Amino acid sequence: MNIEDLVWKHALVNAVRYGGKAELKAVMAKLMADAPELRQRAREVKQLVEEVVAKVNAMSPEDQLRILRERWPDALEERRAEQKRPGIEGLPELPGVKGGVVVRFAPNPDFVLHLGSARPAILNYAYRLKYGGRFILRFEDTDPRTKKPLVTEEVNAYDAIREDLRWLGIRWDEEYIQSQRMEVYYDHARRLLEVGAAYVDLCKADEWRRLRNQGKACPHRDQPPEVQLELWDKMLEGRFGEGEAVVRIKTDLAHPDPSVRDWVAFRIIDTTKTPHPLTGDKYIVWPTYNFAVSIDDHLMGVTHVLRAQEHSVNTVKQSYVFKHFGWEQPVTIHFGRLKIEGATLSKSKLKSMKIRYDDLTLPTLAGLRNRGILPEAIWDLILSVGIKPSDSTVALANLYALNRKHVEPIANRYMFVADPVKLVFEADRELVAKVPYHPSFRERGERVYRLGPGMVELYVQRRDAAAGKVIRLMELANVEVQKIEGDVAYGRLHSLTLEEAKKAGAPIVQWAWDPVEVTVIKPIALGKKAEERGLGERHLEKVEVGAYVQFFRYGYLKKKGPLEFVYLHD
Repeated sequence: MNIEDLVWKHALVNAVRYGGKAELKAVMAKLMADAPELRQRAREVKQLVEEVVAKVNAMSPEDQLRILRERWPDALEERRAEQKRPGIEGLPELPGVKGGVVVRFAPNPDFVLHLGSARPAILNYAYRLKYGGRFILRFEDTDPRTKKPLVTEEVNAYDAIREDLRWLGIRWDEEYIQSQRMEVYYDHARRLLEVGAAYVDLCKADEWRRLRNQGKACPHRDQPPEVQLELWDKMLEGRFGEGEAVVRIKTDLAHPDPSVRDWVAFRIIDTTKTPHPLTGDKYIVWPTYNFAVSIDDHLMGVTHVLRAQEHSVNTVKQSYVFKHFGWEQPVTIHFGRLKIEGATLSKSKLKSMKIRYDDLTLPTLAGLRNRGILPEAIWDLILSVGIKPSDSTVALANLYALNRKHVEPIANRYMFVADPVKLVFEADRELVAKVPYHPSFRERGERVYRLGPGMVELYVQRRDAAAGKVIRLMELANVEVQKIEGDVAYGRLHSLTLEEAKKAGAPIVQWAWDPVEVTVIKPIALGKKAEERGLGERHLEKVEVGAYVQFFRYGYLKKKGPLEFVYLHD
């Protein structure tokens, strides 16, 4: 396949998977993965990719799918294979499913996604795969003051969230941004004011709370629709300041939960002071979460809402919008809070830390990705917790164990010596070590070391080199350590075979001959990393950046730089 055809294929696949719009970076990444020889021509190739992506994005989704089916039907098989993702069939059945489902993941782009926010994303998408239907990505960004969308030179949360979802393997069928739908919300507000289902409240906050807590009506509640519409127009014209007027949905003033009583649907936010990163100061009247969600869930045809238990009161509040319009409310299932031992999932705390959002010590998806956690491990964790209503607490160790299951088959084994001492001994023959790259996949090959005859010098860990101790140098020979002087241990060749090592009670230890200096970065706490330097075998130079490895008796790591590795877990 020539380069242009390959670009067209990946651009069409990306567009079909992600709502009709191919993303340049994603197409480039896939292209370079499939044809690594193109990396030397990256600048030239990028220009071609930009041209093709523009052409693909100008097409209708129907044309994109038609061309993909005609020219590369095998690419569509990947989507079918995804529907067989392990664990999906074991999810509890959803009530009220008629054919497929329409579900949504609706993040607030005031920060990037973390391990906790991966839960609703994965669960909703898993049911989309289980039943078929549509998965909607909706950015809920209608609070430019207290939950201002994060768009800076360092990070654009909208783009970062999209990237996180793609990394998780989540492919959305439609995408919406609520701040781009303001006129839709205004239209529905007007309709509710016209029929007396909502009203403009001019009470001061303290007075309103006093009346609400007594179950009494605000004096503006029962003004006629024409008065309400006039006040609404004045709100839109900027005749009121912040806190001087709000629109409230009429509910039950005797409801046992005071927060449900005539809740706020619209409020005024002075966007000349706190402009929205996408719309600037164009709008000053903004819908609240509960109003915008209610309208969108209906207009987008959402059939099932899966979200955290903390939203149970919001479900009650939103029910009044559905009743006023005569709409059917989606089936809503609330799951408990997910707590991670050893990591904070507090947005406010993570945002307050003066480190990059993708720092490998953070439980953000970008941080976990940089550290080397695989998306399959996160899927396994979330699906194992499921959608039960009670809170769930899992330890990071659980995630590491699941990650280990996926990393183990792909991680070749290497020898690394931390805190090294030189071991010197004499061999009366040539010693040969054949070290396989992976004991379960011998077809990957091995490296062969030949040492001796004569004086042999190599490196072992200081803690392994105790005087009077026999140690088994992995795949090589058995050596008795006789004495230690500073950073040098002196020994003698004891025997050759593994059986003889077992008889002598010799531990099997890793070693390094003709070594290279290796740096290991170890996450130790939020925002804190430690570096450990040691000596590794020279074959580590040939490991590709981004590849996973296991250091014998040390743990699993991901290569970050020429001889720099990030520690994952044991």
